[in-house]
Amino acid sequence: MSSSSETAKPGGLALAVVYVTCLFFIWALVTNLLDPLLKTMKTVFTLTPVQANLTGFAFFIAYGVMSLPSAAFLSKFGYANSVMVGLGAIVTGCFMAIAAANVHIYTIFLVALFVMASGVTLLQVAANPLIASMGKPEDSAFRLNLSQSFNSLGAACGLFFGAKFLLNGAIFEKDVVITDVMREEALGFVSNVYLAIGVALALFIFAIFLVRKKITAAAPKTGKLVSPFSALKSKWANLGSIGIFLYVGAEVAISLNLLLFLEQKNILNIEAQSAGQLTTFYMLFAMIGRFAGSALLKVVRDYVMLTMVALGAIALSLVVIFTKDLVPTEPTGMINVILTSVPETSGLIPAFAALLIGLFNSIMFPTIFTLTLQRSTAPTSATSGLLCMAIVGGAFLPLAFAKIQELTGSMSLGFIAPLLCYVYVLWFSFACRKAPTHAIEEGVSGGH
Repeated sequence: MSSSSETAKPGGLALAVVYVTCLFFIWALVTNLLDPLLKTMKTVFTLTPVQANLTGFAFFIAYGVMSLPSAAFLSKFGYANSVMVGLGAIVTGCFMAIAAANVHIYTIFLVALFVMASGVTLLQVAANPLIASMGKPEDSAFRLNLSQSFNSLGAACGLFFGAKFLLNGAIFEKDVVITDVMREEALGFVSNVYLAIGVALALFIFAIFLVRKKITAAAPKTGKLVSPFSALKSKWANLGSIGIFLYVGAEVAISLNLLLFLEQKNILNIEAQSAGQLTTFYMLFAMIGRFAGSALLKVVRDYVMLTMVALGAIALSLVVIFTKDLVPTEPTGMINVILTSVPETSGLIPAFAALLIGLFNSIMFPTIFTLTLQRSTAPTSATSGLLCMAIVGGAFLPLAFAKIQELTGSMSLGFIAPLLCYVYVLWFSFACRKAPTHAIEEGVSGGH
């Protein structure tokens, strides 16, 4: 086994963990700007729900296209080089988004999002097995959940600052007559946000370059080109990939549409910016869940934790679907104190249920990821590539959510799509209980 704990000095290992954790924060921030960006694109270009959700499709389809090539690149050129190239792709996509804002072409935005996501894909393929291998195999789920906690912090920052800086124009006011000047202003805000991100990440690439040798020393050994398709021969790599596909699809479907869900007249009836800032709680709950989950995984088996959170997500999805017409027309008590600015609210229960799903989403991705790595018979880089390719679920489930909404006229019923995904995650948690495990390493293990 090529463990980082055996090849890196303690100081180098600690520094590598810090930099890898920063990567989790970075890609989460970039990814979760999609949520307020969807609202911006829908408003500026007057899009249907399905057309607006193409922002998510353009971003997450990159995982389907680029994950296996990313796994091959990682196995050949190593972790440090993969991180720098991935960050470079995100910077390139940011400047393409600025160009798209200047020429007012939605299609170019979609291409820019694909390029950004290609970089994020390479980062994910590298960072997830890297952090999982940095220490004792039995603690891999704990380490990945801890790093994913900072991923949730980055996601919350993306949602909050995205709402603050992307949704603060006059174009987002209720019942406003949209003008070309308003569209120009909204796209100007988009340019400013991506310019700031592009410059910041360019500086971070330089920082990574300075410590690339320490990261390489802390990482599993590479240098041999591994076929990413070798993971398809492992039953558990395939089962885990389905789990990642459906979980990510569920999370993204909810996240992308949560702002639009909360601002509805029959839910919270609030301005877009206020709804966007409230969506921050979706990821803050996920961050709390990941910190708490990291601690609980020290005493509770990982597949047991996955069972518990899957049941919670299923229950809350059912609440959103079935309670939209069973709530009081006015908030009362402490709720009234907290939401005094919400006029004539009739959907507090489904609103809070939707936000609280983030708490139960919290440990699903890292736990499914490590449960799969521990059971897959394929090389780690290949399995990681296949699992990251499965993140493409984030491209398709939001479209299913939007299509259900269009067919039924109800965003609440759109939650049927993520509900079905959580049912599979529940099954996967039970299936993992009796499967043999092994240490996470680059070589092929011996058996299912």
